[in-house]
Amino acid sequence: MKKMNRQNEIKQLIERRAVERQEDLVTLLAEVGYNVTQATVSRDIKELKLIKVPTPDGGYRYSLPTRKAENEDSQFRQSIQNYLQILKQSERFVSLTMHPGHGPAVAMLTNRLDFPEVFTAIGDDATVLVVCKSDEAAKQFVGRLEKMRLKNVTRVDD
Repeated sequence: MKKMNRQNEIKQLIERRAVERQEDLVTLLAEVGYNVTQATVSRDIKELKLIKVPTPDGGYRYSLPTRKAENEDSQFRQSIQNYLQILKQSERFVSLTMHPGHGPAVAMLTNRLDFPEVFTAIGDDATVLVVCKSDEAAKQFVGRLEKMRLKNVTRVDD
């Protein structure tokens, strides 16, 4: 509950003020009763998927993500559900075989969506190689993809 309240306060703060640095957020949060470290703010920023946008004076400030991120998430899910043919894992590597032409988009979306398990992804016409942060992270990422893929499946016989 405290975390959710703090993150809601962060959203309100960045909507009302031009917050440029994590340290500024730490100070502003302290002023409203949240005594947190910069590391906590850093995690909150990542979880809230805050982005930095240009300011009129040439600087940058934190902002809430745009609807584009929601569209990218939807595009990724649809690509996995409709175009993923083969999903394999070996240690920290995950290989996705896609219908031809879908590899580059899925690789790009994998990187943009900033999955916690993923270090990076590269793709060609019909293949995406995802390098995860660890073997365990790769297993978690495969599980995430399998859940996405099965959402539209009405029957599984394996």
